[in-house]
Amino acid sequence: MQYVLNDDKILIAGAGGLLGAKLVKQALSQGAQVIAADINLDLMREKLETLNVDLSTTVLRLVQLDLTSEEAVKEFFSKQTGISGAVNSTYPRNKAYGAHFFDVSLDDFNENLALHLGSGFLFTQQCAAYFKRNKSPFSLVNISSVYGVVSPRFDVYENTSMTMPVEYAAIKSAVLHLNKYAVAYVNDSRFRVNSVSPGGIFDDQPEVFLNSYKSYTHGQGMLNVEDILGSVLFLLSEQSKFVTGQNIIVDDGFSL
Repeated sequence: MQYVLNDDKILIAGAGGLLGAKLVKQALSQGAQVIAADINLDLMREKLETLNVDLSTTVLRLVQLDLTSEEAVKEFFSKQTGISGAVNSTYPRNKAYGAHFFDVSLDDFNENLALHLGSGFLFTQQCAAYFKRNKSPFSLVNISSVYGVVSPRFDVYENTSMTMPVEYAAIKSAVLHLNKYAVAYVNDSRFRVNSVSPGGIFDDQPEVFLNSYKSYTHGQGMLNVEDILGSVLFLLSEQSKFVTGQNIIVDDGFSL
């Protein structure tokens, strides 16, 4: 069997999350060595165990890492060797996140941008610095969103308590340009930064929302996490060797 990530060492930040944990399992199945990082080591371990990931394997290392801490991120990268790719699937936010537009305070807006976009900048910056020190091929995949590409379809949230947070739109659209900035600044074919922009991912949302959302797709509706993984693995692999500064939208036509 030919593996997509044969012996590549991949860093997955946010490995205790909905996307990150399944990405760890899939990357291991494709021959990668994986560094699984998350701010909460115990919860990450529990999540991976529920997916039947072998935590004793020598090709998996679990580390605690807070992407909102500049000191922690810089220290982490200073101690690493051999990393060829990274994925940032973290989702830091404060307790007020998710409020409707007119209920969002400036302080909360600024704090959520600092947490999510700020940590994304820090991670991207330090991946670039790591590449500059080591001069070996490196592929970074940042996770954006369909709502980083198109304006929200607010009608899908009618008759629910849900909304599409304004901070999310600002952050995910900014991630796309941050990618382009980073690769243009480094200006080396061996350092690549790309994004995957998923449509909605199923996470036990209300039925009325699921039906409304589905009406904008070509029939699938909300996606499963597994539907996103192939695009991420492609961007991490040599199969996308000269793909850089790009964004792959996986949404079953929702953004059309």
